[in-house]
Amino acid sequence: MTGPAHFNAIKISTNAAEYFINSYYAALNARRNTIASFYVASAEMPGGKPLPSISFNGNQIPNAESMQTLFEQQIPPSHYEFQCYDCHVVNSNYVAEGTQGWPAKTGKNMTILVAVSGYVKYGDLKEAKPRGFSESFVLVPNPAAAANKQRSKNIKEWLIQTQNFRIVV
Repeated sequence: MTGPAHFNAIKISTNAAEYFINSYYAALNARRNTIASFYVASAEMPGGKPLPSISFNGNQIPNAESMQTLFEQQIPPSHYEFQCYDCHVVNSNYVAEGTQGWPAKTGKNMTILVAVSGYVKYGDLKEAKPRGFSESFVLVPNPAAAANKQRSKNIKEWLIQTQNFRIVV
């Protein structure tokens, strides 16, 4: 990919990553009942690997609903603050069910790798010691967003297909 298409993909992926991380970490901090909506629908890849693929501190989480339940029932109140992020287009020709026929210039036919690092406090936010974290995501286009011609806060344009979170020791 070179020329204008390359720069268009960079712009789209950067905007998508920025919007995603602002929304996702706000949900972890205050709207935990929405966490599952950030993930692709549960499915199975050829070979049996489940999607979404979620690893939280080395523990495999079976699906988005389990991730939401983990935050709602087991993880104390938290405050995530990302310090930096980076993103890269992984596949500029991604085709998923419901995305066939999207013009390439829309940027909706790509997957995006997002790497984030920052600090998190668990428990009493005034007393808790900040701990470093590192997290990576592979985001894929949401076919439901393409079906809706007008941008809506209720429909996320990018969904988590793969996630790996680690507390930095």
